[in-house]
Amino acid sequence: MLDEALKGEIQGAYRRVLERLDLTPRYGQRLMIAEIARTLAGIQTDDAGRRTSDEHVCVLEAGTGTGKTLAYLLAALPVAKAHGKRLIISTATVALQEQVLLHDLPALVEHSGLDFDYALAKGRGRYLCVAKLDQALDGVEDNPTLSLFEQALESRDGDDFHGLVKELAEAYGSGRWEGDRDSWPQAIGDPQWRRLTTDHRQCTNRRCGHFNACAFFRARRHLDSADIIVANHDLVLADLALGGGMVLPKPAECIYVFDEGHHLPDKAIEHFTHRFAVNGALRWLRTLKKSLTELNTALGVQPTVARLLATLPEAIAALEPRLGEAFSLGHQLGELPNGLPGDGSEESRHFRFDMGCVPLALREHAGALTVSFAELSRTLETLADILRESLDPEKHTGLPREQAEPWLPLVALLHGRALEAHALWLAMSEEDDPKEPPRARWLTFERFQGEPELTFSASPVSAASTLARYLWGTCHGAVVTSATLTALGRFERLQERAGLANRYRYQRLPSPFDYSRAVLSVPREAVDPGDRDAHERAIVMFLEGLSSSEAVLMLFSSRAQLRAVEKALPKGLRERVLAQDRLPKRELIERHRARVDAKEGSIIFGLASFAEGIDLPGDYLTHVVITRLPFAVPDDPVGATLAEWIESRGGNAFMRIAVPDASIKLVQACGRLIRKEADHGRITLLDRRVLTRRYGKALLDSLPPFTREIDGQRVTVD
Repeated sequence: MLDEALKGEIQGAYRRVLERLDLTPRYGQRLMIAEIARTLAGIQTDDAGRRTSDEHVCVLEAGTGTGKTLAYLLAALPVAKAHGKRLIISTATVALQEQVLLHDLPALVEHSGLDFDYALAKGRGRYLCVAKLDQALDGVEDNPTLSLFEQALESRDGDDFHGLVKELAEAYGSGRWEGDRDSWPQAIGDPQWRRLTTDHRQCTNRRCGHFNACAFFRARRHLDSADIIVANHDLVLADLALGGGMVLPKPAECIYVFDEGHHLPDKAIEHFTHRFAVNGALRWLRTLKKSLTELNTALGVQPTVARLLATLPEAIAALEPRLGEAFSLGHQLGELPNGLPGDGSEESRHFRFDMGCVPLALREHAGALTVSFAELSRTLETLADILRESLDPEKHTGLPREQAEPWLPLVALLHGRALEAHALWLAMSEEDDPKEPPRARWLTFERFQGEPELTFSASPVSAASTLARYLWGTCHGAVVTSATLTALGRFERLQERAGLANRYRYQRLPSPFDYSRAVLSVPREAVDPGDRDAHERAIVMFLEGLSSSEAVLMLFSSRAQLRAVEKALPKGLRERVLAQDRLPKRELIERHRARVDAKEGSIIFGLASFAEGIDLPGDYLTHVVITRLPFAVPDDPVGATLAEWIESRGGNAFMRIAVPDASIKLVQACGRLIRKEADHGRITLLDRRVLTRRYGKALLDSLPPFTREIDGQRVTVD
């Protein structure tokens, strides 16, 4: 229950922030603070502080301009501290994470009167491994512990790796750099960084001679004292997959705020997707085979290790032909008898198994590979455990530390690869529960470094049960918020995808914006995009009619159409276009702003990623053009499998999935225009289906109350 003392603390902090920052109170923001405070303060606990109530989650759709970040920080922090819990702020994008860290939290510390500490949480792979840095400084070029994949991927084309290493070492040693990749002033390439970082399997933790100087554990110690931890959805999900409490505090000790919460279901699905590239696996198996002589020389003095190493040649010999058979079988199933994707081009293509159902021959083959990789995983895990124990002076494994330590990263890395392979082949071999949606299973044919590659993939089509069990079911409390959580004005689609129970609290908060300042137009040029050529001609014709001074964002559904339209434009008009696939995003935005500042016209051509996260307020964006309704790409294996399953049970997948999801994306795209209270402009839909198909009215009615204009005529909305 929200007692008077806690209520007064929240209200006082809010009042101080408004006064000191000269902010205008917003009705939606006050509602959001009240709803979060009531929900979290109402969580019931036992004498040990464990949650006993089930109404511990609130889901709040709050549009741009509500002031979400300030609202959830002011409401959730005092409650979290009163309950003795940690507040985890999780975002989906780096841009929002930086805003929270660099702007919102410092302002709250300075002006709210609340006493708290905060820290940023990152995965281990974002931090320098001091042991690897030390090896690099010593010039150990051909050290056998260098990951097999690092050796394969690292650049040998004259990059000054040793110069970088010296710079990093000097900056870290002097305290000018904290050892995380993101704070280094220049970009560090993946091949170089892989040689300088580690993961949880390779890391020896307290047994490492560099433990006290470790960048990751230094940051981890700061997390232990922080009241607020800023993370991202991927890190939260990774921590949950490891059981919780590995990087972040245990879920039962946390109150989570998921900002940009509409991304969480997709992030979760991706997190539990398994992939296996056949030729990639054959390469690391061959490299392991070549390393066995060195491994035996270095570690064979220990009898148990010697016995384990002796089993590896036979295990590899059994796996190699089975993987070759999997490669051939995959190409037969994908109807590529020559072993090449399509006509030998660089384009990849998918072959999806209907309803996720794998043919018997492949399922049986996958079962055999599951057993083989399980055996290899057990061998490598035991080897890694012995090597770790050898680093502990209190353990007597018979293997000297100086012999064990150089080989542990390699063995641990290979163990991780074997586990990933086992998970994929297990997912390929298992039969799905007929009462539940099936896994999506598919093949991808592509080329890697000029060679044909076949990748097997398996993915859940929904993460609802996983999130319900491991996140909502275990956390102390949670807030899910975003500008776009409802589909067609309802929360049901999010509930279905994210496993959110009906008993949780749901609310749509009013926006502070006057949306009638923007015109939503379906012009005469709009056609049905089913006729691709006619649609492209209509887009070009519309562009030719734009004012030469407009600041435009034009959103395309495919790269092919973007390029075709750009190519078809007259030269003078083409020079005003800044295309997403021609320039880095930051440079493109900077050029666009510079053109607008110079009173010149500028047109951004963007794909789906530009429909969200682009912030161009005022005169920097006065016209958003949506070339076609944002329905999902039909060849997405996960979405197609779910649609098949729904149809097989008598449902309408298009109305249940495609239309609600398109509604969310359409709201996001239209949301690029009105970013501040004084913003105005025009949104143009160049897809006539919004007028001619029965779902069109539902899509239009789910949008904010823009002024509508159809074929050049203003219309009244019912």
